[in-house]
Amino acid sequence: MCAITGFVDFNQLTSESVLDQMRDTMIHRGPDGGSSQFFQENNYQLGFGHRRLAIIDLTENGTQPMQFEDFWICFNGEIYNYLEIKAELSLLGHTFKSDSDTEMILHAYAQWGKACLHKFVGMFAFVIFDTKSQNVFCARDRAGVKPFFYYYKDGLFMFSSELKAFHQHPNFVKEINLPAVAAFMQYGNVPTPHCIFNYTQKLEPGHTLTFSLKEKLEKMPATEKYWSVYDAYNQPKMDLSFQEAKIETEKVITKAAEYRMVADVPVGVFLSGGYDSASITALLQKDRTEKLKTYTIAVPDIGLNEAPYAKDVAKLLGTDHHEFECTQKEAIDFIANIPFFYDEPFGDSSAIPTSLVCQMARKEVTVALSADAGDEVFAGYNRYDYLMKFGGKINAMPGFVRNSIAGMMNLIPANSIPVLKNKYNFANRYEKLKGILRNPSPEQIMLSLSQQFDETQIQEVMKNHIHSLSTAYYSKELKSEFHSPLAFMMAIDYQTYLVDDILQKVDRASMTSSLEGREPFLDHNVIEWAAKLPDNFKYHNGIKKHILREIVYQYIPKEMMDRPKMGFAIPFENWMMNDLKEQVMYFLDEKRILSQNIFNTQYVINIRDQFFTGKKEFGLKVWYLLMFQMWYEKWMN
Repeated sequence: MCAITGFVDFNQLTSESVLDQMRDTMIHRGPDGGSSQFFQENNYQLGFGHRRLAIIDLTENGTQPMQFEDFWICFNGEIYNYLEIKAELSLLGHTFKSDSDTEMILHAYAQWGKACLHKFVGMFAFVIFDTKSQNVFCARDRAGVKPFFYYYKDGLFMFSSELKAFHQHPNFVKEINLPAVAAFMQYGNVPTPHCIFNYTQKLEPGHTLTFSLKEKLEKMPATEKYWSVYDAYNQPKMDLSFQEAKIETEKVITKAAEYRMVADVPVGVFLSGGYDSASITALLQKDRTEKLKTYTIAVPDIGLNEAPYAKDVAKLLGTDHHEFECTQKEAIDFIANIPFFYDEPFGDSSAIPTSLVCQMARKEVTVALSADAGDEVFAGYNRYDYLMKFGGKINAMPGFVRNSIAGMMNLIPANSIPVLKNKYNFANRYEKLKGILRNPSPEQIMLSLSQQFDETQIQEVMKNHIHSLSTAYYSKELKSEFHSPLAFMMAIDYQTYLVDDILQKVDRASMTSSLEGREPFLDHNVIEWAAKLPDNFKYHNGIKKHILREIVYQYIPKEMMDRPKMGFAIPFENWMMNDLKEQVMYFLDEKRILSQNIFNTQYVINIRDQFFTGKKEFGLKVWYLLMFQMWYEKWMN
């Protein structure tokens, strides 16, 4: 796990010192060393910069940028099955100088070209420069665990693990992409492949990018897909019994988890006490004599405290368990760091506790396994529940009845409804239900549950008319013969919410503390298996993650596990009404909004004021505005 950055400058105006500055903006991702390689050719300059977090082969042999014959590489990530591929390459005559997975990638590319990607099990973003063919080859892992930003304008191509590196280049055009701002206000993130800046994109998961240096690059290079989650969803469901599926599913998850224990540094596991983390912990601990190190965080004074549940699970499984506790003040104080580490606007408030638990765990381990993607792979989100339980019923209601109910809800603030107003995330769910009532198709339910503003409302938020970005939310890749409402929503989530929210959050939160995060459920073999399971193995009689639960019950009693899903819930509405109110008023000041020429000033002020008069359903909208304004202050002023 590291940071990579670099450039190809056909104008030959970039110095080596700029390359080093780009590299060292990300020292938090790689505190164990920084190196660069600079090429000065007749018609271009090329630079590779690398910050190292040493995980495998801690010697200098693992230093990057690394060379093998005609090939140079700049690599971020881990290839978990590198020893197996290395053995295969050895039989083909390859010899190695190090024990690193980086060197293996170079040899694999030399042997098989871009087809080597199909052999890799891991998370990765890398760039290879072939000095002989003069080709540049970029690749990102299948699920999109590792980030890859790239930029092209006027003969300057740049790439990086984080956007902040681009700001160090004097010719970086820092021009805001207004449709991306609108998308951020809808989703709380900027959907891949788009970026907050013009001339800048994210390489999509499962994609490569290749271009030649023999001629000047005249436009943004085209990308090519080598893997898609639809490759699995567009296949017939397997014909097997539930018991057979459960046995095989456990094997697939166990193999993925064991791969991610390989390291030359201490490894731990995040344990919340929920099904996802409990399954990973149980499957890893069951055949081990040494105790796994497990970690849990609690912020009791905001009601975020899964520590007692995690402690019970850890005790039962016999792990070496560590609890960390922090205060509300520590959580609120971290908000000021978000714009630097999340250098593209980011709205998921659970970034705060995620970052805090990474800080705590880093004191003892360098690698931590987390259970991200369990919801996307095994149908764990409440929105799947809503779709399966209520989608048909709402569709059966006459349109005028649905619209009338939605209209009445507009007149009744969520915060005035007895009992329900105290339920977790009720205000936000209340707001989303209005959109579902207006259009209850699976496609619209997905959008309504994912967006804070629909297409009509977002035009009111923005000062000028904005065209909608093309995103994976509107994908038509799921073939009709394999279509089900559940498969549709899960496949969309895997390409959108997982990539742009969950994985971005975990990457930045862990890298804030120079901690490598690894996610067993993101092994491509897991989703390729799970996507072909019958829907009712994952969602059964109102039970989410059915097959995963049944695996867990073999190791942890059902009565210990069955409790409401807590998640990393942050009471940001209460914070903004109290501790953060002064900041909200500062950043959402009328003159400030007006001067930026981005938002409809009166609309924003109206949302802000209605929120402060008690309409908590506007809380997430105001939070997104606050996060954007804080980002703007950091990176645009």
